[in-house]
Amino acid sequence: MLNFRKNFGFAVIVAIVCLAVAFFDGFLQGGHTVGPALQALVIAGLLGILELSLSFDNAVVNAAVLRNMDPAWQRRFLTIGILIAVFGMRFLFPIVIVALTAHLGLAQVVQEAFGNPAAYAAHLTAAHVPISAFGGCFLLLVFLQYLMDPEKELHWIDPLERRLAAIGKLDTIQVVLTAAVLLLATFTLVPAAAQLTALSAGLIGIILYLIVNALGNLFDVDDFAAKAGAAGLASFIYLEVLDASFSLDGVIGAFALTNNIVIIAAGLTIGAVFVRSLTVSMVRSGTLDAYRFLEHGAHYGIGALAAIMLLSMSPRIEIPEVVTGLIGAGFIGLAVWTSMLANRRDSGSVSSTDD
Repeated sequence: MLNFRKNFGFAVIVAIVCLAVAFFDGFLQGGHTVGPALQALVIAGLLGILELSLSFDNAVVNAAVLRNMDPAWQRRFLTIGILIAVFGMRFLFPIVIVALTAHLGLAQVVQEAFGNPAAYAAHLTAAHVPISAFGGCFLLLVFLQYLMDPEKELHWIDPLERRLAAIGKLDTIQVVLTAAVLLLATFTLVPAAAQLTALSAGLIGIILYLIVNALGNLFDVDDFAAKAGAAGLASFIYLEVLDASFSLDGVIGAFALTNNIVIIAAGLTIGAVFVRSLTVSMVRSGTLDAYRFLEHGAHYGIGALAAIMLLSMSPRIEIPEVVTGLIGAGFIGLAVWTSMLANRRDSGSVSSTDD
């Protein structure tokens, strides 16, 4: 109970505040009646659960990066990073995207988001192709970089991953494959009028990944503290961009439940804070060490999400967010189960040796 309060106490407080805000907003918007207030409360709760389910594999990858970060940067990720995740990635970033794709001013989009949420939702939905191209390419590179790492020694699906690791010895092969997938998806799935937009957004996702991935290697200095700080900054930026790639799809999906920007912000904030708390819990409890294949399962979930985002660029393909969340949860659950089996097998081997 003490560990739960330590790891999730802040998230619970934020969730209570967000649910109260959603309830009060529903009460005001619904003519000071309880029915709309309760409906807003339920929708905010559902959005929080949906965001958490979509980002559970994100939390695992966050934990893998966070445990190797400098303690100072860990604290920044959990303080400044939460503010960026909530206000930056789930509120400001979608507004910037709408402003760029709809050719509107930022102030006009903010006014639209609060004064005319239906128009804002329509503009954000219209930006689905570039959002999916950007996020899909970035996440696909995250998946391929992990699975095709020639230095990775632990394999979950051994025959497949050993072959991928061998191919990974080819320089920049992950980038080549991602670019090839982007080209294939663009010219087979995307309407002709949006193909240039999809290619541009996908290339931005690839370039941004390469920049963030390279930042940690730029600071080849003798001073260890400076090097650790630079690496921490690179990891911090990487985690924030990764979070953005996950959150954008969730923001669009949220409008399927409501057009009320206050309720959407409340629900997504709940999910975002619980993802961060889950990350901290896994780092503190050594979950990744206890479940050896958990990081593998998370990356397969990321690969599945990347594929879904790229496929969804087609107007003929629509995959519900619930299905996306279940696929990610399925990989995580399978990874936990196989890790437990491996642990039991190892324990049995040790017992047999001792006898």
